[in-house]
Amino acid sequence: MNSHPPLNAAFELASDWPQLLSQAQQLAQSFSLGGHGRRRAGPGDVFWQFRPAQAGDALRSIDWRRSARADEQFVRENEWQAAQAVQFWVDNSAAMQFSSHGESKQHRAATIALALAILLNQAGERVGTSDGALPPQTGRAQISALAQAVARRTSHDFGTPITTDLIPNSLAVFASDFFGDLAALRQRVTRAAALRVQGVLLMVLDPQELDFPFQGRTLFESMAGSLRHESQNADDLRPAYFQALEERQAQLANLAQHLGWQFFIHHTDQPASGALRDLYHALEYRR
Repeated sequence: MNSHPPLNAAFELASDWPQLLSQAQQLAQSFSLGGHGRRRAGPGDVFWQFRPAQAGDALRSIDWRRSARADEQFVRENEWQAAQAVQFWVDNSAAMQFSSHGESKQHRAATIALALAILLNQAGERVGTSDGALPPQTGRAQISALAQAVARRTSHDFGTPITTDLIPNSLAVFASDFFGDLAALRQRVTRAAALRVQGVLLMVLDPQELDFPFQGRTLFESMAGSLRHESQNADDLRPAYFQALEERQAQLANLAQHLGWQFFIHHTDQPASGALRDLYHALEYRR
């Protein structure tokens, strides 16, 4: 029998947010950034690269000293220095509290998201939440406020990102198990893309959700206690479960690809550093 006690009430603020912040800081410190770059030419004082001159380049943009050393003309480009806004949503629903080995999906998702925000903040970017409750800002106080925001918990079974306050042309990071209403998720991510928001979907799963180790008579109950299903032989459910999981992952990948976003899957028994690296480089490409 597999049963989980329901979450009887919403927690306004998880009391472990200082520990979450500490773990995220350690994760960020262990991540080797190399040279930070926004990988775009534009206004700024930091030299980025020389590139061959192209038709339409103004004469004043030619670097004549560099061009004198070659048989062609070169343009000196500086690095784009305008701070980018990156808005986060970490699913805080009851389903994300599940853990088969000690660390919940929400805690892992929040740790990765917060470590990413720390790295972005160090690079001069503005970070905040997608619901508008924490507008994008820089600074250590903002990171502390974000830690409190992503540590909050609710008693809802499943979560859907809130995108009503996304800033046009910003970046977004949505972390969840994405077991909720797919139509609602599609509608909100599509709305974000219509605002020219580029982003990343990070699917966080527990090892037990990947293995489906249940046998015999089993009672399946949602973390909030509102959904229940009793099976006399859980083995019979395994093929259908794996098919449903694969279909959900394929739907998420297709949604991201269609809208120009990126989709990653992370398991909580894997090192968090791998997911952090994937997210950072995905956003670095877009900044």
